[in-house]
Amino acid sequence: MSREVAISDGVVVGDGRLVLFAGPCAIESEELVRDVAETLVASCRRRSVPLVFKASFDKANRTAIDSFRSIGIDAALKLLGAIRSDLGVPVMTDVHECWQVEWAAEVADVIQIPAFLCRQTDLLLAAASSGRVVNIKKGQFVAPGDLRYAIEKLQHGGCERVLLTERGTSFGYHDLVVDFRGLEIMRELAPTVFDATHSVQSPGGGDGRSSGHREYVAGLARAAVAFGVDALFLETHPEPEAALSDRDTQLTPAAVEETLDICLRIHGVLDRIEAL
Repeated sequence: MSREVAISDGVVVGDGRLVLFAGPCAIESEELVRDVAETLVASCRRRSVPLVFKASFDKANRTAIDSFRSIGIDAALKLLGAIRSDLGVPVMTDVHECWQVEWAAEVADVIQIPAFLCRQTDLLLAAASSGRVVNIKKGQFVAPGDLRYAIEKLQHGGCERVLLTERGTSFGYHDLVVDFRGLEIMRELAPTVFDATHSVQSPGGGDGRSSGHREYVAGLARAAVAFGVDALFLETHPEPEAALSDRDTQLTPAAVEETLDICLRIHGVLDRIEAL
């Protein structure tokens, strides 16, 4: 696979710059999405950080049947397209079924394969046929090196622009842990993103929903950047405690900026060390 994956003009993962993937977990409303997107775009422009805006148009993998999923697929995808065109920022969203790929590809620059579905052959082949960059989230049950088989499926479908994302590994029933050795293994296969907010989840640990430990997000993000990751993934919400999904792990926009600033300093130190 290529060590550099171009998503849009000015946004290349693997070219030495730290890229940020960020946005709310779910599209709860137009007001929320526009507010978060505008804030992220402004923050990243001030820091000269390439940004990919991420939000899910349908949360099909919620724990409970009565959990919030979407404002409606048509409305959510239309909003993602508007964010992309109005703010000039590339967009990423996840798909859960093959028929969703064509619709998502009309508005998104990156098609994301959810961790639970990273071995689903038909979904990977459908994503490959979209012509978009494909981001595979490593399953909580998958060894890092085994992602090469998922990549081979995408290549079989004609896709060469592939990203991999680490989001923790299942440990016990409600905990995820991060084995940082996996980042190096994954980076040998493709440019790699570290999802700091999902890595602190406790799946299903909140009585019908996922809980988590937001206080560890910044530390894991710092460690991943020091390890040499290509991009960070941070979900953000102006009022995380009121979020309709992942309320225990999303960061406020201010916390995203604070975390990003520290990570950029670490990344800069690494650049200077490599230049010696």
